[in-house]
Amino acid sequence: MPATKKLVDEALSIPVEERALIADSLLKSLNTPDPDIDKKWIEVAKRRLGELRSGKVKLKPD
Repeated sequence: MPATKKLVDEALSIPVEERALIADSLLKSLNTPDPDIDKKWIEVAKRRLGELRSGKVKLKPD
């Protein structure tokens, strides 16, 4: 674990934009994209957008 702590400490010293790129790359390496799941989420998003545009549902302000 000492090598891991050193790596994390070094990563924390770089600019936030670069840390975000590293974090994104690491997360992508853990979560292999699944085209079937992506397709289902796109279907859900399109359905929800249609409901919003038709007036069936309304946005709730915070």
